[in-house]
Amino acid sequence: MNAINDMIFSTVSALESGGIILYPTDTIWGIGCDATKGDAVEKIYSIKHRDHSKSMLILCANLAMVERYVGRVEGAAKSLLLDSERPTTVILPVEGEGLADNLIASDGTIGVRVPRMDFCQRLLQSFGKPIVSTSANFSGSTSPASFADIDSALAAAVDFVVPQKYELSEQTSSSRIVKMASDGQIVVIRP
Repeated sequence: MNAINDMIFSTVSALESGGIILYPTDTIWGIGCDATKGDAVEKIYSIKHRDHSKSMLILCANLAMVERYVGRVEGAAKSLLLDSERPTTVILPVEGEGLADNLIASDGTIGVRVPRMDFCQRLLQSFGKPIVSTSANFSGSTSPASFADIDSALAAAVDFVVPQKYELSEQTSSSRIVKMASDGQIVVIRP
C-alpha cells in the first residue's frame, strides 16, 4: 500500500468508529464525521461550540450518493453540483433516508457538495457514505486558510488528524452556497 491509501484506510477507520476527523477539503480545512451518526454530529456541535440552528453541510462522492441520502437532483442543481468550476454547495430538500436527524436544518434541507479534490474523492468512495464538512474553527472564529492556521485546541479535540501534506497546494476560500427555490430559481446564499 502507498502512503495515501494507508491514510485513507486510517481516516475511514476513524469515521467508522464514530470519530471526528480534521481533514483537507477542496476549499478549506474541515472537521467531519459520518453523516449518518447523530452522536458523532453532536460531538462536532460540541467541539465547535456551535449553535444547533447553524446547519452543517455534507460531502458526497457522486450524484448517486447524493440521490441515495438526500433525494433526486435535476436541472440546475445537478449542474451546480457536478459542473461548477468553483466549489459549490447546493442546499437541497432532504427526501432520502439515512442522514442523522440533527444534521438536517429545521426547514428540512441540507447543504451538499461533490468535491473534485483527489483526497476527498478517495475518502468518500472508500467510506461509501456522506461525510460532514464544517470549517475547522471554533464558532465565530475565522476559518483557517491552511493547516497552520488551525487552532491547536481544536486539533486536540478531534479523534483523527489528516497530515498537512494532503492539503491542496493552494487552498481556496469557503465554497459558494446556493439554494434551490421551490420554483426552480437559484438563490445565492454566499457568493
